[in-house]
Amino acid sequence: MKVYQVGGAVRDELLGLPVKDRDYVVVGTTPEEMVKQGFRPVGKDFPVFLHPRTHDEYALARTERKTAQGYKGFQVHAEPDVTLEEDLARRDLTINAIARDDAGGVIDPYHGVSDIEAGVLRHVSQAFVEDPVRILRVARFAARFENFSIAPETLELMREMVRNGEVDALVPERVWQELAKGLMENRPSRMIYALRECGALARILPELDCLFGVPQPVQYHPEIDTGTHVMMVMDYTAIHACPIEVRFAALMHDLGKGTTPRAEWPRHIAHEQRSFDLIKPLCERLRVPNACRDLALVTARFHGIVHRALELRPETLLKLYQDADALRQPQRFELFLKACEADFCGRAGFERQSFVQADELRRGLEIVFAVDAGAVAKQCMDSSQIRDRVYQARLLALRQWKRKQSPNSA
Repeated sequence: MKVYQVGGAVRDELLGLPVKDRDYVVVGTTPEEMVKQGFRPVGKDFPVFLHPRTHDEYALARTERKTAQGYKGFQVHAEPDVTLEEDLARRDLTINAIARDDAGGVIDPYHGVSDIEAGVLRHVSQAFVEDPVRILRVARFAARFENFSIAPETLELMREMVRNGEVDALVPERVWQELAKGLMENRPSRMIYALRECGALARILPELDCLFGVPQPVQYHPEIDTGTHVMMVMDYTAIHACPIEVRFAALMHDLGKGTTPRAEWPRHIAHEQRSFDLIKPLCERLRVPNACRDLALVTARFHGIVHRALELRPETLLKLYQDADALRQPQRFELFLKACEADFCGRAGFERQSFVQADELRRGLEIVFAVDAGAVAKQCMDSSQIRDRVYQARLLALRQWKRKQSPNSA
């Protein structure tokens, strides 16, 4: 029995990056022998075991044969006669097909080290086309490794997989899993661009794909289209280490502009509502978690009014807090403001602008929270009047605050 460290840990060590998880391949043994040595079996589709002390993953060397469409359409062969080179051959990219032995020596049968040095994402073999998830993984690695490019021959294989319908076999949960990982990378826009370049974006996220080529309003940056703007917004959330909910909201916030009739360009009348209507079925289709979906809906619906926060009358301000559910979910409202900041700053020349609108809305919300709703309720003889009285008390507080800011503002 021989054990080799494989995959991402080896790759990241060669890149000088911190290693999070270590995976191992075991050659020349059986599942029964692994169990005898104290390893705990956890693999469902192929033999994977957890080390009894470190809990690292140890997988038996295996080969795979395509038997049906989709990423589960494989027959796995994991026997003692499978070699390390055969196991590495089934991997997606050469940079992920490198191993280390017990002595620290590098085993690199598919020249992954030279591709790391050249900054190239290249498939290991023609077997790449057998698994549609690899399209998503390559796009995700493009987002992680900003200085890497996709090899032309690999990009062509990705296009072939789109043309032959292999990408249509992806299950929603797996699409979301890879998309979410890509959104959390250094440059998430590179994932979207890679998917678009191979044609997969139009099949996976057609609502997003159609934004490219749709002009932005003239007052923002007429020199780029809406798709490019959305990419800038998304990368802004990555630069500022925003959580996944904010990054997904950034990706979704302008979907409605893709449905604007061409005759109305570059204006986008009522695109917020159209975005809202598109996000719901998209999230159902991809099984997007509720927290991501809900923030995306709020952002799509109300990001436009946030940009006018300094001009809002107290009545409009209070309505925004109510409609965005800021009083019951202040933490989500803060994430909403982060997404709005990204939309504002994700424009050419606006990257270092101060988004003072968010500070205005935060202060206004503090004013509203300072109103003692319980005390107001106790003063009501008729319980049916409580809701209106609390509303009027909050509105009065906002008016007084606005008046202090500027005698002529309220």
